Parts: sequence; C-alpha cells; structure tokens
Amino acid sequence: MSQRKPILGLVGGIGSGKSAVARAFASLGGRVIDADAEAKRALLDPAVIDDLVAWWGKEILDTEGRIDRHAVASIVFHDPAQKKRLESLIHPIVAMRRDEQIAEAMADDEAKFIVLDVPLLLEAGYDKLCDRIIFVDAARETRLTRLRQFRGPGWDEAELARREKNQWPLDKKKKLAHDVVDNNASEAAILTQVSRILRSIL
Repeated sequence: MSQRKPILGLVGGIGSGKSAVARAFASLGGRVIDADAEAKRALLDPAVIDDLVAWWGKEILDTEGRIDRHAVASIVFHDPAQKKRLESLIHPIVAMRRDEQIAEAMADDEAKFIVLDVPLLLEAGYDKLCDRIIFVDAARETRLTRLRQFRGPGWDEAELARREKNQWPLDKKKKLAHDVVDNNASEAAILTQVSRILRSIL
C-alpha cells in the first residue's frame, strides 16, 4: 500500500491566483484537486439541471440548455437562502468527488503530494484534511485587475467587497497559514517559492 502523502491546502483572496500556484505545485509532482472545476462539472449533471430549473425556471439555462452560471450567480449572491440551497445540492457532490480523487492520488505512485484548491477551504473546515496551509498573497489592485481580465468588467471594487463579505478576513487566513506565496511576482518567482516550500515538506 502506498505511503500517505502530504496534503497541502491553498487559501487566499478572490483573484489572488491560487490556480497559478496550484499549477506550479503540479509541475513539481503534485496532484491538484480543483473544487471549482468539480462544481462546474456538477452543473452538467442532468439531475442537477432538473433541480435548478424546478427552483428558478428555465431562465437559468443558456441557448444550449446548459446552466448559465452568471444567471445562477445573480440569484445566489443576492439571496443568502438561495445560496445555501445551491450549496446543499452541489457541495455533497463535490465532496464525494474530492474524497475519490484524494484516494486515487494516495494510490498513485506518480503523485508525490496532493494540493487542495478549494474556495473557502478554511471556512468549510477542509483544513482538517491538510498537513500544511499555504496562503497565496496578492495586492488588492492586482487581484482586481486579474478579475476584470478573466471574469469580466463587472468585477469592480464594490463587487469584490460584496463577494468577500462571505469569506473570512484575509489577515485571519494569512495568520492561520504555515507558508505564504507572494503572487505579485512572475511565474518563475512563484515556482522558486513553491520549490522552497516543498523542500521543507518533503
């Protein structure tokens, strides 16, 4: 049986670039478990689509009959009860897949360690699965620039502040982390920092 591998959890602000740091860890032999990707995959499940349409109507579907995530976001981020309702449907699916992926990675000799890229990792208590918590640090203006670039012009200071109200303060997350990666820098600098962290772990 394979020896248990360390599990690293990534935390940081919205737009801090956790995915870029996850890619750096993956390039060094880590198996990344991306909860966002699994949540998007869950929205393709016909049973999930049926439930959401029953709740909110066909207006949440795009022209191809798939879930329009922007339409869903406009509902749940303005109504905490609907947000909780969505999470009660999606989170168990994502958690089940996460556990399966951890088991697969533990049994895979090519995976040296496991990285959990999970939104709200600390808030949801997933840090209990982790041997090490890594905070991805980026300046607020840098985060806003990235959000506008990758998620659209609707991401302004007010939108970021509204989304962050659902999360723990960044200084609290940073204080609970074992390591910090400065993601204001280049990809090469990120890889250097990630390599240093791995040496201390492995």
